[in-house]
Amino acid sequence: MTEKTPGFEEHQPQPPPQQPQQAQPQPQPEAAPAAAPEEAEPQQAPAAPEQEAPQAAEMDQVAALTAQLDQARTALAERTADLQRLQAEYQNYRRRVERDRVAVREMAVASLLSELLPVLDDIGRAREHNELVGGFKSVAESLETVVAKMGLQQYGKEGEPFDPTVHEALMHSYAPDVTETTCVAILQPGYRIGERVIRPARVAVAEPQPGAQTAKPAEESGAAQATEQGEDNKENGGPEEG
Repeated sequence: MTEKTPGFEEHQPQPPPQQPQQAQPQPQPEAAPAAAPEEAEPQQAPAAPEQEAPQAAEMDQVAALTAQLDQARTALAERTADLQRLQAEYQNYRRRVERDRVAVREMAVASLLSELLPVLDDIGRAREHNELVGGFKSVAESLETVVAKMGLQQYGKEGEPFDPTVHEALMHSYAPDVTETTCVAILQPGYRIGERVIRPARVAVAEPQPGAQTAKPAEESGAAQATEQGEDNKENGGPEEG
């Protein structure tokens, strides 16, 4: 065994004392910073524009619908005017076609009957000479019936006033017993369809004598004066007796 040297233990170096390890602080989660009062207000302010946006959209939609409605009304008015104009044009077209149809029909009938006028003249002369007898009479009467159904009318009589629009004067004379130009003889009867004259009546006319025209007014004036004198005498109690 080794002997301990006295006082060796006292001089033996002591290890430095260990310092107690300090516990390192654990990182704590940072708390969210409290919102400042000034920052909280802007988050609530946008709520007003969000409410106004739907209202603005609705107003825009209403304005767009109103514009479309105005356009539809304008288009409807234009189409209505076009329809009315087309209807008026169609009515005028129908009337014009009907008028033309009637005119064409009258022209065709007049052209056909014009070719039959010489035959009707022969029938008339045969009747005047009492030659319209037997089967010829039946045929003549049937023909006259047919042309009458087609609208043909015979005109021209003795004693009627002369009308240059429907009469054709072939002979002229003066007569004391007429007061105006008068048809005194019908040389050839006239024919017409309605107001359309196919052939004018050929007549002999007589006019009043030139002297009779001047004498007649004088006679009429003398008769008028005599009538007035008679009336005056009646009013005065009649003529005085001698």
